[in-house]
Amino acid sequence: MFAVTLAMIFGTIAARGEAQTRSSDSMSATFTICGEGRRVSCVVDGDTFWFQRQKIRIADIDAPELSPPRCPYERENGEAAKQRLLSLLNQGSFSLATVDRDEDQYGRRLRLVTRAGRSIGDILIDEGLARPWGGPRQSWCERTEG
Repeated sequence: MFAVTLAMIFGTIAARGEAQTRSSDSMSATFTICGEGRRVSCVVDGDTFWFQRQKIRIADIDAPELSPPRCPYERENGEAAKQRLLSLLNQGSFSLATVDRDEDQYGRRLRLVTRAGRSIGDILIDEGLARPWGGPRQSWCERTEG
């Protein structure tokens, strides 16, 4: 049984490695922070950006809201997440992959964003700037209210 479990674990690791080596990061742009006016390639917040005139929502994360933030904690961390996403997108080519739904209720394209097989969303989660998407939005302010 132990050998079977190890074989399953190593098989999964090998499959992930194979998927990473097949990744074709072919998309790139010079991103800015979105402002008023035309939006081509810019970052809205920690989980939303415009790319080639399409609004993209990173499907695997939830980042603090900036429109409007509901507490100082959400504002500070939302700004940090937005700046970090800007930095990550400007580090080089990336890939966009579709998920089970093409668009969310706001018309944003739902996509997984990866570089070299690693989710940009996972990087933001690892750095404490986002959390895994789990359905309905949850407050970022509860941890600071008391």
